[in-house]
Amino acid sequence: MNIYIGNLSYDTAEQDVRMAFESHGEVTRVNIISDKDSGQSKGFGFVEMAEQQEGEAAIQALNESEMHGRTIKVSVAKPRPERNDRR
Repeated sequence: MNIYIGNLSYDTAEQDVRMAFESHGEVTRVNIISDKDSGQSKGFGFVEMAEQQEGEAAIQALNESEMHGRTIKVSVAKPRPERNDRR
């Protein structure tokens, strides 16, 4: 299950996110999105969990919770829309 996590503090590391989600099940991947030029976090990321039920439990428990002084938003990740980059 792919999960979106938003409103992250710029200081939040992938390990911090992994630890929060692992209490609800097996985390297979954590990816905090960062600016390609500066390398600074953009304040959101994605977590992949092995089992859907575990992912749903994590969403329920962690949405609107606090992490590093920020109230995070946690939801099911929406598929990325196709982009037409013809210029």
